[in-house]
Amino acid sequence: MFTKNYNDLALAILRIGTSAMMLTHGIPKIERLFAEVIQFPDPLGIGASTSLALVLIGEVVGPIFVLFGFRTKLAAIFPMITMLVAFFFVHLNDPIAKQEKAILFFMAFLVIFLAGPGKYSVDKK
Repeated sequence: MFTKNYNDLALAILRIGTSAMMLTHGIPKIERLFAEVIQFPDPLGIGASTSLALVLIGEVVGPIFVLFGFRTKLAAIFPMITMLVAFFFVHLNDPIAKQEKAILFFMAFLVIFLAGPGKYSVDKK
């Protein structure tokens, strides 16, 4: 009865769902790029503009690639790094309720990185 393998469907759901949810955090930050003075946290000391650009790569560009399953393994690295920075440099001293989003996003993109996009992706076409 349950002999059908749904791994590819599960990977597509994880890939699309996680990326879409990450985009809800990244897309609102795009308008900050066009502000006269960019105000954005700089946890690594590399400048607010550079920090914002890297966050946009990790929260918008990478997830868009992952969503479609295009260059998936490479693209998943960017949100993983962004979430590690969010956890270790931004939310480390916060309660778990503040840390959990970064941890969950990191784990989801790690699974996508390790498992690949599945057959329902541009990479497999």
